[in-house]
Amino acid sequence: MTLYRAVRAVADTSGDGPIDWGAAAEVAKASVPPGDLELSDAERAGYAADVRDARDRVREVAGLDFDLPGTVEIQHRHHWIDANVDTFRRVMDPVAGRLDAPVPGFARSLNTGTMGATLAFLGRNVLGQYDPLLLADGGDHALYFVHPNIRRVADLLDVAEPRFRRWIAFHEVAHAAEFGAAPWLSERLETLLQEGVAGLAEGRFDRGALREVNVAMTAVEGYAELVMDRAFDDEYDDLRRKLDDRRGGRGPVGRLVRRLLGFGMKRDQYERGKAFFDAVADERGLQGAGAVWAAPENLPSDTELDDPAKWLARVS
Repeated sequence: MTLYRAVRAVADTSGDGPIDWGAAAEVAKASVPPGDLELSDAERAGYAADVRDARDRVREVAGLDFDLPGTVEIQHRHHWIDANVDTFRRVMDPVAGRLDAPVPGFARSLNTGTMGATLAFLGRNVLGQYDPLLLADGGDHALYFVHPNIRRVADLLDVAEPRFRRWIAFHEVAHAAEFGAAPWLSERLETLLQEGVAGLAEGRFDRGALREVNVAMTAVEGYAELVMDRAFDDEYDDLRRKLDDRRGGRGPVGRLVRRLLGFGMKRDQYERGKAFFDAVADERGLQGAGAVWAAPENLPSDTELDDPAKWLARVS
């Protein structure tokens, strides 16, 4: 961490918009070390085998027609920050585009510092990511593994790194299966995000659009959890338990940051979505649960997530 470098980046923000994105990336990278990305031949082969095996196993178990993203990268933390600052910028662009006047320098510096700190926290904690490149102009989807974080957390949890890495690969490939089987899903999430951000740009809080984003993401996370249960070729209850214990054991500052960034909501999405899909799969099997990706109207509603019988009656 280079505190002086981060402070200088905030102090030197420029432009007329609410955030200086180049400076935000600089703040983030000054706040967290990139980590070691020197991999042995065996480790590189391990990542490739895990992703390939996950693809084949998920295809077999879930019956979904999908392929891996065109971009699969093993990254360090600074790579991840650079990849994701573009996504954050695309999401926030509608707000900047609707401002009637340049943002005062102090406000821009404050916003830039906050965004940089957010990217730094995420860059330090993200293990793997399926990136649908929301709001991007064309381009393929991407799959990232943040190797220094995977290694660090495997050590902290006292689990074998290859097993932990494979578990992360299966989870992220499950997300690739969803978006690959439902080409409309990225567009649906983009529309909902644009509606929510447009509301903020106009000075209103569009609860409806943001609720719909949460419902869609609950389905995405819940289905991935279901597929993980059925496709992963090892027991992983101990991994889940150790990760949950570690999250619960963070200090008060860490817990506050995670709450502000929505990590508690993400855990709720996992659990609520998984309960919904467990009920659907018990009734129709795993491939029957995959019908949710056949069309946008097949996504469960907020009410149906808590009453799977209603969804089962509606979607034949």
